[in-house]
Amino acid sequence: KTLQRSEMIVTPALPSEKMEKPTGNLQFGKYYADHMIDVDWNVETGWQKPKLHKIQPLQLHPGSKVLHYAVELFEGMKAYRGIDNKIRMFRPDMNMARMNRTAQRAALPTFDSEELIKMIADQIRLDVDWVPTSATSSLYIRPTLIGTDKKLGVDRSLEAKLFVLTGPVGSYFTSGFQPVSLLADSQFVRAFPGGVGAYKMGCNYAPTIGVAASAAQKGCQQVVWLSGENEEITEVGTMNIFVFWKNEQGELELVTPPLDRGLILPGVTRDSLLELAREYGEFKRTFTMEDVRAALKQDRLLQMFGAGTACVVSPVGKIVYHNRKSDCYETWNIPTMESKPNLMQRFYEHINDIQYGRIDRPGWTVEV
Repeated sequence: KTLQRSEMIVTPALPSEKMEKPTGNLQFGKYYADHMIDVDWNVETGWQKPKLHKIQPLQLHPGSKVLHYAVELFEGMKAYRGIDNKIRMFRPDMNMARMNRTAQRAALPTFDSEELIKMIADQIRLDVDWVPTSATSSLYIRPTLIGTDKKLGVDRSLEAKLFVLTGPVGSYFTSGFQPVSLLADSQFVRAFPGGVGAYKMGCNYAPTIGVAASAAQKGCQQVVWLSGENEEITEVGTMNIFVFWKNEQGELELVTPPLDRGLILPGVTRDSLLELAREYGEFKRTFTMEDVRAALKQDRLLQMFGAGTACVVSPVGKIVYHNRKSDCYETWNIPTMESKPNLMQRFYEHINDIQYGRIDRPGWTVEV
């Protein structure tokens, strides 16, 4: 049995059950809207009737596979209240497609993407007052799929639960673009060929938390993840990474690691920037720490920035690099904030104009 929006049982929260809406700074992940989607699945009967009801704790057996073997995946997407007061989800089809790919890799059930998008639209309409009216804030959407089979054993989960949470979030940049410092140390590995680095699973994130703490001790806010003996740059923190530079032929070039080795999460923002860049005329290829060193030495590196749902783009101002040969840390200053032309700012403004309805981009937004 497939997932069907037409079967969804909607039970609105009572006025007394609704939460007071926050004012002031909307810290990421701190606030939740009043309602959630909740739907169970089992291998014998398939997807059960979806439910849209007040947000409440989940009831899980302590033997559930999600608690023991990290049989879990999630997505992160947003809805925006435009200048015309219309609410738009930004490229939800890409999030749903990635979620289904990850479900297949995790041996969890797949679902009809369009049906879930329609269900989420119903959820947003029910919580329409939670969508911020500010042109710098949005409604974050977190669809999650977990294995709930209580049989202990490392095998496929025969039961699962899909749920969707939403909540208002503020601007990533509360005081304008602030460049971050990155720790680059190849002894820490985020993903490897044949692994699950290209899938949005919780197991990709837990091992990075301790490394982030090590980075903080060295004055860095994020980690740039390296791969292999050549120290190929893959991602920065939880974001995809871009470099804007002049290549050795003196041509302006936008560079980001490719997806062909399964090391990198295929980000929705990454894809959006690349599509815009192709229209601008730039292109992409792999690059290593040595490439970055050479570009800095020759004054060819213009900008380095992360890209993701939370921020669109996040500027990089410094790299603290662990040189394996000398076993010493080197500080590389990146001229992102001083660079002209400012491609990063151009990307940021272009994506924001689409998300908030200032520019119409057919196929990139779904009106709620």
